[in-house]
Amino acid sequence: ETIMLLWSFIVSVYGIGGFLGSLVCGYLTTKYRKKKCQMCTNLIMLVAALFMAFSKTAKSFEMILIGRFLYGIGTGFSLNIHPQYVGEISPKKLRGFTNSTVSVFLTLGKLTGQVIGLREILGSEALWPWLLASSGLSALVQLVTLPFFPDSPSYLLIQKGNEEACRKAIRKLWGEGDHQAEIDDIMKEKVAMTSTKTLRVLELIKERSLRWQLYILMTVMTTLQLCGINAV
Repeated sequence: ETIMLLWSFIVSVYGIGGFLGSLVCGYLTTKYRKKKCQMCTNLIMLVAALFMAFSKTAKSFEMILIGRFLYGIGTGFSLNIHPQYVGEISPKKLRGFTNSTVSVFLTLGKLTGQVIGLREILGSEALWPWLLASSGLSALVQLVTLPFFPDSPSYLLIQKGNEEACRKAIRKLWGEGDHQAEIDDIMKEKVAMTSTKTLRVLELIKERSLRWQLYILMTVMTTLQLCGINAV
C-alpha cells in the first residue's frame, strides 16, 4: 500500500507541477522575454533529467518525485510559451500551421516515449533511469539553438517600443522585403491591447459577455478527460 501510494504520487505530482507552471507563465512572459523564459524552462527540464538519471544510483525515490515535479513545471511553461512564441515569429500566412505544431510534437513525444520504453531499448531494469531522463535531450537541443533566434517582433515593438529592433528581427526571420504591412498589424495589436483590460481568472468567470465561451471550453476540456484518450 505504501509503494502504491508513492507511485500514485509520483504520477500525479507531474500534473501539480504543470498546474503551477501554467499559473506563473503569464506573469513571467509579460515581465521577461518569451525566448528567455523558454531557455529557463529548458534548464529546469535538464535539472529534472539529472535527478531522474541518478535516482537509481542514489537509491532515492525522492529524486524521482522532484524530477517529475520539475518536468511538470517545465511542461506547464512550454505548452503556454511555445504557441505564443512561434505564433509571433511566424508570418501571418503560416501562423495557423505553426500553432498546430504544439499538438504534433506533443503526440510525437508520446510516441517516441512509448517506442524507447520497450524492454528491448530503454525499458529494462538496468536502463529505466535513462528512459526517464531522455526528455532532457530535446531540452538540451532547444537550449543550444534558441540563442540564435531573435526575440519576437511583437515583443520588441509592443513591450519594448523598439521599432528598429523589430524590423531587424523580421528581416532575420522572414528575409528581406517590404514588411510594413506586418508592422502595421503589430501596431494595431498594440492599440487594441492598450484599450482592452486584461482579465484575471475571477474577473473572467464573472464577465457575462464571455460566459458562453467559458462554458464551451470547460465542457470540451472536461469531456476530453472522460472520453478514454488518457487510457489509449
